[in-house]
Amino acid sequence: MGRMAGLRGGTPGAPRVLALHGWLDNAASFVPLAAEFERTGMHVELVAPDLPGHGRSAHLPPGADYSFAGALHAVLDIADALGWDGFALLGHSMGAGIASLVAAGAPERVQRLLAIEALGALPEAADRTVARLREAVAATRALPGKRLRVFPDLEPAVRARMRANELGEAAARLLVERGVRAVPGGCEWSSDPRLTLPTMVRMTQAQVRNLIGGIECPARVIHADPPQPYLPEPLRSEHAALLPRGELIVLPGGHHLHMEDPRAVAAAIGDFFLR
Repeated sequence: MGRMAGLRGGTPGAPRVLALHGWLDNAASFVPLAAEFERTGMHVELVAPDLPGHGRSAHLPPGADYSFAGALHAVLDIADALGWDGFALLGHSMGAGIASLVAAGAPERVQRLLAIEALGALPEAADRTVARLREAVAATRALPGKRLRVFPDLEPAVRARMRANELGEAAARLLVERGVRAVPGGCEWSSDPRLTLPTMVRMTQAQVRNLIGGIECPARVIHADPPQPYLPEPLRSEHAALLPRGELIVLPGGHHLHMEDPRAVAAAIGDFFLR
């Protein structure tokens, strides 16, 4: 898997929470929420890794694929390295999807699941399987040789993140400061360009529903209103209702509401990790 980086804080010996960030984000995604936990006296031990290919963690070796299955094993490897037999998962967007797979696939390890702005995986119609596979293969073969954009300094990179994700400056700056590396002439994104490639194979809707129904631990899902186009209503509420021990909370805000409004999200989490 290579070198893994991340952020660690909170109270050693308190309930353990592994926080998984979203696509092309990094561990700094959870800095505002961690600060809110500390402000309110919610005592957890929080570890937020930069997932492979993100932030300051190593890229996967040539030929490797950034799949959800691979990410599942990366999360368990991180927990093993920490010496955590049991732990709770806190995930945002892609991280919430990965956390869903870990919770369903390793129920003996995952004690609680808090999913923000995603649950399960993005489904694909079965008759799109070959088309998606061909698109992914073509994009993968065309990727070598493409040059990354070089920014003269952090400011244009921050503005780019603000435009791409409709983020405020403070949240965008947190992600950018951890998500770039110095190169001649300025800086460039540190994330692996292969992360932008199409996923070769996705689950069908029936598989996603079965996956969510197999999450046995207590689960809480927090979604923003308005919903994201990739997970519209009523689909996202229907997915949350499949959780055997789950509940859904909807808050006003954007996709990165845990960064933009950490106080509201922390209040929605409440004592969930402490029970």
